[in-house]
Parts: sequence; structure tokens; C-alpha cells
Amino acid sequence: MPRRIRVIGGGLAGPEAALTAARLGCEVDLYEMRRDNPDDPARPVLTPAHQTTEFGELVCSNSLKSESPNTAPWLLKQEMRRAGSRLIALADETAVPAGHALAVDRVEFSRRIAEAIAAEPLITVHREEVTSLATDGDALTIVASGPLTSDALSQQIARLTGAEHLAFYDSISPIVDADSINMDRVYFAARWDKGTADYINCPMNREEYAVFLDALTTAEATEAKEWEKAEYFEGCLPIEILAKRGPDTLRFGPMKPVGLRDPRTGQTPWAVVQLRKENLRADSYNLVGFQNHLKFGEQAKVLRLIPGLENAKFLRFGQIHRNTYICSPRVLDDRLRMKEHPNLFFAGQISGVEGYTESIASGLLAGLYAAAVAHGEEPEAAPRQSALGSLVNYITQADPKHFQPANITFDLLVPLEEAMRKKVRDKKERHRIVCERALEAFDAWWASRGLAGSDKFAAEIKE
Repeated sequence: MPRRIRVIGGGLAGPEAALTAARLGCEVDLYEMRRDNPDDPARPVLTPAHQTTEFGELVCSNSLKSESPNTAPWLLKQEMRRAGSRLIALADETAVPAGHALAVDRVEFSRRIAEAIAAEPLITVHREEVTSLATDGDALTIVASGPLTSDALSQQIARLTGAEHLAFYDSISPIVDADSINMDRVYFAARWDKGTADYINCPMNREEYAVFLDALTTAEATEAKEWEKAEYFEGCLPIEILAKRGPDTLRFGPMKPVGLRDPRTGQTPWAVVQLRKENLRADSYNLVGFQNHLKFGEQAKVLRLIPGLENAKFLRFGQIHRNTYICSPRVLDDRLRMKEHPNLFFAGQISGVEGYTESIASGLLAGLYAAAVAHGEEPEAAPRQSALGSLVNYITQADPKHFQPANITFDLLVPLEEAMRKKVRDKKERHRIVCERALEAFDAWWASRGLAGSDKFAAEIKE
């Protein structure tokens, strides 16, 4: 019998790892600290950022990024689909219209994950906090406790890694009630008219943008809590921080109007705020890229300056929460296990990947690698040329002195040889070649794995 695997964390990476290992014949104990409170049912045990106790709750956005062929996020998801990722399959099943992005109905997505876990007889769910990690004996553990790992477990991880955690802030975008949007002042469009027009666009002229910018940069921020320290992640900066970097920073960032011509005027606005569907009912929209750290009253005042949102009803305001992660280049090998304690695997944001898709990807790999060890085999790392392999290569080989979490980008993938780069000048064609090469490498790796249970797993994927 394979060794039992303990998975800590019920976000995205944990359930993906648990489902993957179970499908390979391993018994799994899945732990999640968010739980119902029997002493006060109205106040469940949560984290500062979560609003439910559900598996796979999407906190910041409902998007799993681009589905445009030959983009880096598309490539990562294509590899995961070929590997039978359960959560990506569930994301496909619960997708909502979002142009070229894979966005999901948050509630339905979480519900489907819970159903999949409940239907797997090899997974036992434990609604309790884990405060210690076994490093000896036969215990195998995947730590996927996420960016809000509890203090007790954080101390254990810090002790084992030999260093304090690094920390930065992650951000949550506001959500607005669809019925409160003034549709006379907005328009549906996709950038450059590519894909379906699933985004609501709120156009601003130069004067409206100036008024909005002034209000944003003078708005009062939420007071920092005792444990907070302003170390923002560059890939997810609050809009008020971006705005203070220069008057045009937002116009070249989340409010970029390029390719979003207003069909009513035939002109491109000075700036645009985009709203994306939260669910299939289209009864709520999130403000794309509008994560912030302002007081709720200030947010309402500032965001209602956006054309179309004058009378907006906000279902959720933007927030900031802590994100903790280990210095993976110092402590992890290319199988996502600790160098000093090979029975411990890490996955999800705590391992140094950034983003929902990347977290699921690391959970998939951790589940595969831990299952191999559970069966008494040495796991074979995903190939460097693949998106999966490139993501792990970054978090395990980056400069540890300057390590920051990363999304999947072409910068992480193996570049084309110099001769090929000179021959192929077109950037899109280069990306196509890189993606084609990555998928070939992935397919060869996947076909060569001899892991016990793989045949049954492959049959399920084919079905």
C-alpha cells in the first residue's frame, strides 16, 4: 500500500494536490482551518481575507487568465488539461463569459470542488488547524496553506526553513451590483474587438479622469494593522499606489483605453474602467485591476466618480491582505520538496507562485510528486521547456536575495536559440514556436512517467 499523504490547505493548490494523489491510489488527509463555529454559527472561523469556509474560494478575482492561444497562461492551462487537472476541468465547466479569459462563477466553482472531494473515497477531510509538521518517519505532507498561513504553522515553517518568512500584500478588487450600473453611460466591448464583448467599459474623458485621479490620490487609506508592513507585490499593486507614481500610470495600466473604441462616438476614450462578470447570472461585476487599500466610505466616494457607477451598489469593497511565502530557491528542489526534509512538499502561493492558475499548477505537481514517493518511486520533474517545469524552475532557481513571487510569463520559459530568434522576427510567431516546443516536451514527459496508478489516471483523463 502507498504511504498516506497529508495535505494542508483547502484553497486551490491543496484540493488539486489531494484529488491528484487520490486518483493515483493514495489515501489523503485534507486539512482546512476555516470551519463552522459551533459556539456561534453566525461567526465561522475564517481568515482576514476569506468570506466563506468553502474549498477553492476565489478571493481577489474570478479570472484564471488568458485563453488566447500561444500566450503563457494559455500554455500553462493546456498542459494542466493534458495532465488531467481536476480544478481546471471544473473551471471550464463553471466558466462565465469573459472575452479571451477563463473566468468562473465563484460560488459554483467552489461547490463543484467540494462535490469532487466528497465523491473521492480516498480523501478524508479534517476541519481543523494544523500547528506542527512531521519531518521524520513515513509521513508525507504537502503544505498548501496559502498566503494567510496561521501564526502557529508559520512559526513551524520558519523553524524548518531556517529563515523568517518573506511577506507582501495581496489585493482584492471591488464588486458592484449589476442593477446599479448606469448602462446609458457605458458600453460592451472587447479590446481590439477580439473575442466576444463580455466586458462593460466605463469611459472617461480627460477632465473626468483628472477629477477621479485627484480624489483617488487624496483618499484616506485603511489603517495598517499591527502585523502589517507595506511590501506590495509589483504584479498586484493597489490603484492608489499606482496613481501616486504619476498622472498617466493608471492610463497605461488598469485603465488603459487602447483598443477599446467607444462604438457610440467612434473615438477611443482618455481612460477606461473595465467591469467583468462575476457569475453566469451576470448580476454582479468586479472592477478589473481596482484592488485598493482605502477605507470603505472613501472607496464608495471615489469609485462613484467613474462614469456609469454614480449610483453603484457595492457588494464588496477592495481590501488588502497579507501574503506569506517561503524563500523557495533556498529550501526547495525541483520536485517542490524541502531539500533538508524531503517528506515535506510545498505548493500554492506559500511556495512562491503567484496567481490562481499557478497555484493550481503547483498543487497538481505536488500531488504527482508526493504520490510517486508514496508508491516508493522517485518522481521525475516536469521538463524545463514546459510551462509547468519553467514555473518550478523559477521558484527554485531564482536569486534568493531578490526572490519575489511570479506569474507564468514567457520570460520564465526557455527562450529560442539565437539563430532561431534572428530567423523569426515576429513576436507572435516566436511565442507560437515556444508553446509548440513546450507542449511537445510536456507530452513526452507525461507519456514516459511510470508511476503506479498512471494507467487508470490516463484512462480517466481520456474519458
